[in-house]
Amino acid sequence: MEPSFWHEKWQLQQIGFHQNQVNPFLVKYWSHIGLNENTEVFVPLCGKSLDMFYLAEQRHTVLGCELNTLAVEQFFKDNDLTYQVTHTDEHVVFSADQVTLYQGDIFTLPKSATASISGFYDRAALIAWPEEMRQLYVKALAALIPANVSGLLITLDYLQETLKGPPFAVSPDWVKSYLTPYFNVELLECVDVLADNPRFMNKHVPWLNEAVYKLTRKP
Repeated sequence: MEPSFWHEKWQLQQIGFHQNQVNPFLVKYWSHIGLNENTEVFVPLCGKSLDMFYLAEQRHTVLGCELNTLAVEQFFKDNDLTYQVTHTDEHVVFSADQVTLYQGDIFTLPKSATASISGFYDRAALIAWPEEMRQLYVKALAALIPANVSGLLITLDYLQETLKGPPFAVSPDWVKSYLTPYFNVELLECVDVLADNPRFMNKHVPWLNEAVYKLTRKP
């Protein structure tokens, strides 16, 4: 997707991808990552996700990357967080006590920004990309995750022809084909969540599977 697509969505507040509650899979399975308190967690394409606030409540420091300025500003405003702004060559950096968000393109985020992370969490990044861009994103993500670092990946899978993405359908076979070169992949759970998603039901999508994986970056 072109950056203009996402900027327009945020400007018009057409942000159906934003969840008004913490993702249940995050709550259920985050402990499987086994991180200590005060460790840093990376959230790519973070938007203004409440999941970041949940991770901060687990006493992690959160490092996010988000393309749109409005999304970043709304995250801090919605959570009553005072922030400071600095600049790098490619990104504007918004920082509060436990949360630092890099506003800009994830494809230009330097490896040094994520060098100290101990975990990561992808709920809305992988499924935001159509096929060709998704493959490029996987390579970019793998470059940003240090060896042996684990995280959670949450995907959606459905009959792509029934609904124009995003979110785009990502099947277990796709995960196996394109992620296993870089990560050890463990499926933790997969459930049909169609009944909880009226947009998909209204488009007569026959099923909608949400899956959560534990990924560990290979050395």
